[in-house]
Amino acid sequence: MNQDQPVTRTPLLTADLGSREITTVEIHSIRMAPGQMAGLHLHPCPVTGYIVSGTAVYQLESEEPRILQAGSAFYEPADTRVAQFGNHSQSEPMEFVAFYLVNGRQELIRML
Repeated sequence: MNQDQPVTRTPLLTADLGSREITTVEIHSIRMAPGQMAGLHLHPCPVTGYIVSGTAVYQLESEEPRILQAGSAFYEPADTRVAQFGNHSQSEPMEFVAFYLVNGRQELIRML
């Protein structure tokens, strides 16, 4: 182990959660097959995430779609309709980690 190397920190995301009370963070690793998409949905709690591998397409309703490469972070505000989220690649799987910032016992996702 080389103690002379500095620790490197790269900011990925800052999400304003307002004055929400958060009692628990649930962390899920999620893998999507090539071309697999989640349907229209929302989260009753704020969600942050990190694309581990592959490429995701991400679109909040009323916004333009964004392509997220591995190493990208994203934020889905509570009670905001997610128009699309899924694997942008038709040939490679995509994996991401979702951090659900919950208050007490809440459902994590609501399909619309």
